[in-house]
Amino acid sequence: QVIDTNKYIEFVKQTTSKPSSNLADLLARIAELESVNDCNVPHLLTGALGLSAEAGEFVEIVKKILLQGKSYTEENVIHMKKEAGDCLWYISQICIALDTNFEELMQMNYEKLSARYPEGTFDVYKSENRAEGDI
Repeated sequence: QVIDTNKYIEFVKQTTSKPSSNLADLLARIAELESVNDCNVPHLLTGALGLSAEAGEFVEIVKKILLQGKSYTEENVIHMKKEAGDCLWYISQICIALDTNFEELMQMNYEKLSARYPEGTFDVYKSENRAEGDI
């Protein structure tokens, strides 16, 4: 069955949140997050948008090496390291937004993965079948 593109676009409009489709609602939501929830929206947004962009740049290099025949050279390794460094810069923005640091993030990640893999090794089954609350 062929889907009607105009109906699909209307469906998307209907299933989009108000802050995602209306500037006034977005600004009200930002104000609410900052005043009621003490959310550092500028750093959170900078971190989220920047991290996804820089991670995409890193992935682009890896994609070209693995799938398109780009050489794995020292120059490309340095390029990947620079992109990874940019990711760290944006993770630092996220740390500022969440009032945390790398050590706390690493500790939380260690605890999460240690609970998921108590034997200390990766397990495909446990990766796909997680306990309730394991995100």
